[in-house]
Amino acid sequence: MTVTIVGTQLGDEGKGGIVDVFGEAADVVVRYQGGDNAGHTVVHEGEEYKLSLVPSGVVRGKTGVLGNGCVVNPATLFEEIDALRERGMGPDVRVAERAHAILPYHRVLDGVEEEAKGDDLAAGTTGRGIGPTYEDKAGRRGVRIGDLLDPQVLRTRLEYAVPRKRRLLESFDVDPDADRFEGAFDVETLYEEYRAYGERIAEEGMAVDCGEFLARRRAGGDRLMFEGAQGTSLDIDHGSYPYVTSSNPTAGAAAVGSGVGPTVIGGGEVVGIVKAYVSRVGTGPLPTELGFVEGQTPEGGGDTSPEAEDLATYIRDEGGEYGTVTGRPRRVGWLDVPMLRHAAGVNGFTGLAVNHLDTLAGLETVKVGHAYERDGEELLTMPPTTEQWGECEATFREFDGWPDVDWEAVAEEGYDALPTNARAYLEYLEAELGASVYAVGVGPSREETVVVESPWE
Repeated sequence: MTVTIVGTQLGDEGKGGIVDVFGEAADVVVRYQGGDNAGHTVVHEGEEYKLSLVPSGVVRGKTGVLGNGCVVNPATLFEEIDALRERGMGPDVRVAERAHAILPYHRVLDGVEEEAKGDDLAAGTTGRGIGPTYEDKAGRRGVRIGDLLDPQVLRTRLEYAVPRKRRLLESFDVDPDADRFEGAFDVETLYEEYRAYGERIAEEGMAVDCGEFLARRRAGGDRLMFEGAQGTSLDIDHGSYPYVTSSNPTAGAAAVGSGVGPTVIGGGEVVGIVKAYVSRVGTGPLPTELGFVEGQTPEGGGDTSPEAEDLATYIRDEGGEYGTVTGRPRRVGWLDVPMLRHAAGVNGFTGLAVNHLDTLAGLETVKVGHAYERDGEELLTMPPTTEQWGECEATFREFDGWPDVDWEAVAEEGYDALPTNARAYLEYLEAELGASVYAVGVGPSREETVVVESPWE
């Protein structure tokens, strides 16, 4: 049995919390793409855990696996593992030998190239080297986790890659030997650091042949949960290119990024995680945007009326809309249903989990962007190019708002205890997306989740 968790929007939908809720019945939680740009927060027994690489299921004692589709910064990996151990946990984390390693030069080049692109092309990356690492993977010049386990192979890989990275940096008129880079472009420095990481991975028995490991666990009766990072509209193929991540967060990548066959993933459940409004960090279109975020909202974008600015501030503060990894304020807007229809088509959702319903409580009216209008034509889903998407105007439907209530009590009582107008909002989403609501998040902790149906049953 498998359950795949996918973000329906632009990341930050609260996937970690839903993995925490439904992951109780799982034995193994697998990240199948992305790297340490994927911040997620889990609240367990009143304590908050912020992770960017380690699968969130490890907080509850599950085996966490970083699949071959991930890009792994070993420094971040061990920082997070050590931090969890300091808090009394014994995280069981495995990493695919076929996963690619992020090296310091990837992080440097990420920032330099992003700056060189300028406002028109910059994707608003976290600067953590994700894109350059995937570039090296596609260019067949990457360093994989398995390479760290063999010192001679590691040296060979570095001796090929580093001179090319030096020349690339020099093409931006930047000195690769500058003190501030601390050996990021020096073969010997990198070799010693990453050989040591390889030794620790080997000593702790973390390296696995991911597909074989998961097949063995599944054959033994274990339940597998697959956890996507970011969201569908940040998918490099199906998102708002070029304002996207460098991998595929969509459900199809769960097979490719883990070595588990597509019939296995397709035979399980695919749960789409929806935030009850939309949020975004970085540039690119956002047709339902409220307010304006300097350096992120495109010129001429957003509703900058005083009322919209006040609403944006309210939602941002109530929902904690600041990036887990970067701390940057997120752009916010009303729920974008064409975006969700696109996600439903790409992923094939069998169920939905809707988070942050409580954030909208107390508003007299709650709107949704039901459709787009472009060149006099109504569009029910996202157009294929970002330029076309940027030309879309949202057309809205209004719902009567719902009161702020004791959400923890509602979660304990169940779905029928939700305010009537909130249930109407959820039923609208079920009808539009063709999938039932499995869970409703009404607060940050696991206890503040209304579980309607388990995907494991």
